[in-house]
Amino acid sequence: MADVRVRFSPAPTGDLHVGSASTGLFNWLFGRHHGGTFILRIEDTDAERTRVEWIDGIQDALRWMGLDWDEGPVLQSGRIDRYRAAADRLLAHDHAYPCFCTEGEVKARNEAALATGHTPGYDGHCRDLTPEQRAAFVAEGRSSVVRFRTPDTGISRFHDVIRGDVEVEWSLIHDFVILRSDGSPIFFLANAVDDIEMDITHVIRGEDLLDTTHRVLALREALGGGPQPVYAHLPLILAADRAKLSKRHGATAVEEFRARGYLPEALVNYLALLGWSAADGREILTKEELVAEFELERVTHASAVFDPKKLDWMNGQWIRRLTLDELERRVWADATARFGERLDTGVFRQALAIAQERATTTVQLVEQMDFLFLDDDFAIDDGSWSKLESTERVREVLDAVVAHVDSCEWEVDALDLRGVIDGLGLKARAVMPALYAAVEGRAQGLPLFDSIWLLGRERALGRLRAARRRLG
Repeated sequence: MADVRVRFSPAPTGDLHVGSASTGLFNWLFGRHHGGTFILRIEDTDAERTRVEWIDGIQDALRWMGLDWDEGPVLQSGRIDRYRAAADRLLAHDHAYPCFCTEGEVKARNEAALATGHTPGYDGHCRDLTPEQRAAFVAEGRSSVVRFRTPDTGISRFHDVIRGDVEVEWSLIHDFVILRSDGSPIFFLANAVDDIEMDITHVIRGEDLLDTTHRVLALREALGGGPQPVYAHLPLILAADRAKLSKRHGATAVEEFRARGYLPEALVNYLALLGWSAADGREILTKEELVAEFELERVTHASAVFDPKKLDWMNGQWIRRLTLDELERRVWADATARFGERLDTGVFRQALAIAQERATTTVQLVEQMDFLFLDDDFAIDDGSWSKLESTERVREVLDAVVAHVDSCEWEVDALDLRGVIDGLGLKARAVMPALYAAVEGRAQGLPLFDSIWLLGRERALGRLRAARRRLG
């Protein structure tokens, strides 16, 4: 397996979807596990849907995840001549032919086939045109595509590491387009040519591409592409409702998860467990551990469900794995952008140590401490004020808390307000959201007693008294 060569070939039609990122990750893990070569290939032949910033974005996302590549990025847009040359070879050996049918004509014949109970699909109308007929179409000014001539009989079959033996009758696969009328290649042709020329040994990709494999293998054979690569079609990543994961389910792109404060270690760890598992059942694994453990044979057949709550849990685990210095390095840019000159580095680091024990994302971690760096612009959000206002005996509670904070020793343990609340005959659980709101501006956040201590006596008292005055 020392000569393993795998490729990740995303289309730059948007930000890098976690489903595509998962495919890239599995290729990378397999390649690194076997000491092989990982190639980045960008399938950008669809000029109308491709943007340079998305090509750059794919590379940035992969780098952020720590998925380095050995060759590439190879842009298919720079290899168009190779695909056209391959099409010419297929035409010359009668494996392909020019098709002059318009979309409207093909659609009409398909509708007629359905009406008579026949299977729709291209009917080979231009398969056996004479040179004179073709010349006549050209003279009319008709444009043409190039179609591959599929076998009329027999069975196409290949073995898939995950799916087992896969086969289909050729009679069910109609002649398909390999070059558009403008000379740009269709996926099947570009895929076959590139995999041949790049000596790809293992094709690891999504289950949704399973049926295309028959067409690609037929093209490989017609082009003299040598032995078949090993195929492994990965389970799809679905949302909780078993639908394809899309924006209506929340974040779906690597860039979105990065912006929302997820660590690359956590996202890589989580994506690796969607459809695969370690032999010993461990869930928290470093990239090095994933590389050492990864085997295609342990990839499941069933579709994997993306669970945001599980990702949140895993991200929290990775946040707590970081040293305080490393965590500070990772959130420093966000903190300085958010708080500017108001950022007190000593208070920030102490708050970071407290927040690390409960944070889900780094964005949440920074947001939770914003009350520490606000004074004149400190405010209680409307929802939290409503809860404060409706808290039982809230005026009495605030008066008692003010008296305690004003006179107690200035230590976190001495700022434990549960004894004050118990002394009023109230339940701490019912009262705490009001105190959180008065001190932090929201009904929950950093641990309250630590927050009061970090604010300092005068600032904490100022906020408690301001809430009391507002109540009247």
